[in-house]
Amino acid sequence: MGSPSILVHADAEALTHAAAARFITRLVDVQASSRIAHVVLTGGRIAAAIYQVVAASPARSAVDWKRVDFWWGDERFLPDGDAERNETQAWDAFLSTVGVDPARVHPMPADSGQGPEKAAADYAETLAAAAGPGDRFGVPTFDILMLGVGPDGHVASLFPEQPALHEQERSVVAVHGAPKPPPTRVSLTQPALARAREVWFVVSGEDKAQAARLALSGAGELQIPAAAPKGLNRTLWLLDEAAASQIPKQIRAPRT
Repeated sequence: MGSPSILVHADAEALTHAAAARFITRLVDVQASSRIAHVVLTGGRIAAAIYQVVAASPARSAVDWKRVDFWWGDERFLPDGDAERNETQAWDAFLSTVGVDPARVHPMPADSGQGPEKAAADYAETLAAAAGPGDRFGVPTFDILMLGVGPDGHVASLFPEQPALHEQERSVVAVHGAPKPPPTRVSLTQPALARAREVWFVVSGEDKAQAARLALSGAGELQIPAAAPKGLNRTLWLLDEAAASQIPKQIRAPRT
């Protein structure tokens, strides 16, 4: 899988537009091989901005959105439609406008009284049902897996030193006591995050600079979970200048 590619953009706006263009291009390439694309979405401000640029782009018409399966890397365990859910953010930002097939949109279960453990088990079953003969670990092989990075180095809802980081058998787990609200969440595990052809870290802001530096400098995944996910074919770190400010010059590409 090789070393991560580090692409630094002048600011958050440049990062947003570059990531949106890359997203559309990657989906076109996947569909050119007559495959259904599998995409794992993330949440957060920069992700929402990327989705909005995708929705507004004339190039979006090059993608057959009805032939894209959408998944999530993690979710806040909140009631359906809550504005803080990553699913709600994605629907508002672009899924509602690009003509997706609702049957191919796979949100993590909302809090309807069943508990997060049941929600995690149900999502694992949904993933397993979509996996093909050549897939592993009970999940489809994702074409794009997008991840944000927290200032503490967390990815999805895998936080430093938390029990979920030790999970090696299940693809999805309930997370309790998350250090940022809400404390109860559902998340893909590290082995599931590893089942993507391309992993994209999309990172903006000076508050993420130390986490990015540590993740790219050999930190352990228990301390910096963002150090672990690697794409089967490619790992991309897409950053703005502020988020890349602490990355050693010798390992980062020139700014784009």
